[in-house]
Amino acid sequence: MNPDPACAAGPLVVACGPRPGGNTAWAANRIRDALAAQGLSPVLARLADFDVLPCTGCQACAHTPGHACVLAGQDQAEELFAAIEQASGLFFVSPIYFYHLPALFKALIDRSQRFFAARQAGDLSHVGPQGRQAHVCLVAGRPRGAKLFEGSLLTLRYFLWPFGIALAEPLTLMGLDGPGDLAADTEAVPRLDDWTANAARA
Repeated sequence: MNPDPACAAGPLVVACGPRPGGNTAWAANRIRDALAAQGLSPVLARLADFDVLPCTGCQACAHTPGHACVLAGQDQAEELFAAIEQASGLFFVSPIYFYHLPALFKALIDRSQRFFAARQAGDLSHVGPQGRQAHVCLVAGRPRGAKLFEGSLLTLRYFLWPFGIALAEPLTLMGLDGPGDLAADTEAVPRLDDWTANAARA
């Protein structure tokens, strides 16, 4: 059962891939377990378990009081945004599809337009304490590509900006396509463990 992410003020680990047995699902579980082993109280949220409607591009949030979304209450996007605002630390684990983030994650990012509109208007009510960082692990099936992660990282920087959250040094892994590829990789797993340990100390 997926725990309610809005109930936790500890680290939030968001698994952004659609496959429950995929590489990023495995990585998210490992990150959660590593954080718990350090005495933290992480919560794992799988985007595939949440209903997030796509942004309609109506731009109502740019003009309505409080920059509210017209879809609020019709799905669980606001539940996830509340968890992001409340979490003491953030970890996003995502596969790369066509040189970018998968549909589940992109839908949530698009729905954050209301927070972007609020900050552009000078409303800082959603900006949390200074110094918060988001730790991002991106896993690609392609074994090469000079700009394989570039678009995703740029999008994530602007997604996090309305919340006052900086993007920490990401972990990017290539050539891990099939289920079990990451778990069996004797070089990638230690990199993931070291990155998680460093992120927990940040």
